[in-house]
Amino acid sequence: MVSSIISIKLVPLILLLSGTFILLSGCVFPDENTRPFVEIEYPTDDMVVFGITTIRGTATNPDGNESVMNVEIKINDGDWRSAQGTSQWWFNWSTYGVTNGSAVISARVWDGVTYSAVEKITVRVDNPLDVSSGSHKWAIFVAAANFPSDNESKLGNGGLYLAENMTRYLIENGSYSTQNIYLLFDDGWIRDENGYGNPVAALQQRHHHYNITYGAAIKEEVISVLELVIQESNRYDDSEVFIWIFNHGYGDYSKKLTGGKILRNSDIFVWDDIIIDKELGYLLSLLKSKQVCIIIDACYSGGFADKTIYNLPTPFLLHSGIPQPGRVIITGASKFRLGYASTTLGPLFSLLWFEGIRTGEADGFRPSFLKTGRLPLFMIKDGKVSVEEAFYFARYILRTDTNLNEFRTMQPQINDQYPQKGLFSSMPGLMLSN
Repeated sequence: MVSSIISIKLVPLILLLSGTFILLSGCVFPDENTRPFVEIEYPTDDMVVFGITTIRGTATNPDGNESVMNVEIKINDGDWRSAQGTSQWWFNWSTYGVTNGSAVISARVWDGVTYSAVEKITVRVDNPLDVSSGSHKWAIFVAAANFPSDNESKLGNGGLYLAENMTRYLIENGSYSTQNIYLLFDDGWIRDENGYGNPVAALQQRHHHYNITYGAAIKEEVISVLELVIQESNRYDDSEVFIWIFNHGYGDYSKKLTGGKILRNSDIFVWDDIIIDKELGYLLSLLKSKQVCIIIDACYSGGFADKTIYNLPTPFLLHSGIPQPGRVIITGASKFRLGYASTTLGPLFSLLWFEGIRTGEADGFRPSFLKTGRLPLFMIKDGKVSVEEAFYFARYILRTDTNLNEFRTMQPQINDQYPQKGLFSSMPGLMLSN
């Protein structure tokens, strides 16, 4: 009897404990959490990246409770680092400290309970090269080609491509350091449809072989870079400065003979303004370097070299002040004539000038009547090409190549005040290469 009573009395207790167990079972043994999911949307697998690359993507939690707590990124075998954002996230990655070649980008998300599976992509790092030569040389390239509102006046992206080709030549053949080269183009953006379309990327976002400094060809920035180069180059007695400016020149197209420039200075457009030859002369008055080459490739630009046409000087009151001892000033057209350019290749005179230097074909070219240029006499060549020889080569080609007949009126000008030696003027001349 005793045992039966005890059993009956234990039944409520057992039921109570069982109920408690059932009520508490949801806490003691939780339902299994569904892992969150992460996706890398940019860059894509096997994409080439360089500079500052923004890795971005999405993260979701299938549980639907919006508990995406943190997204983390890892490069190769490095540490996990937190990205910005959650469901839409991004991470700015600087590739400059990463060795060129393949790199693995990993991403994972934490929902407060568990991590997602790791998403991985492989990209190819191809950083622009930094080259330091130890020489005291600086170069500035300015091209504002696509600022007009009407497409007929735009000059395309050819000036940018030519400038980049010239910078590569100076780095590889002229001992120019990448940190001393500045390329200012348009408003700092490149446009699709060869300049006729919409802005598609900042200049620094484009892939380029060398890590030079890019910027906008707005007047304030042009002046700022000029002042910086003057200040830096003035610290050295053996400094060398190369300046190349290309765009529309200001003139009156209806006046065929003079362009309306008889009693006017030469001017060149930048992205948001105009630079007058006297203004550039004033800026360069503080430049002490005795190895300077300045090329202005634009319509009616001869005034920058204090020349009008046929190598005739401008009146004293219209002097630009740019020509100084130790300088070679070259313009792509006379003060009274139009210049010409290809929208895909760049300005015609600069193309010929650079071709003469790059290929060595200008070696031995000398001035002739009215500085039009002539072939080398008696095959006298020294295996190097000066900036002056390249000028006479370009002038000669313009005068003699039947394919360029329609462009003969350009009449590029030169004001050479670089120290001259030997029986022939401009020999050896100013060399930009080693």
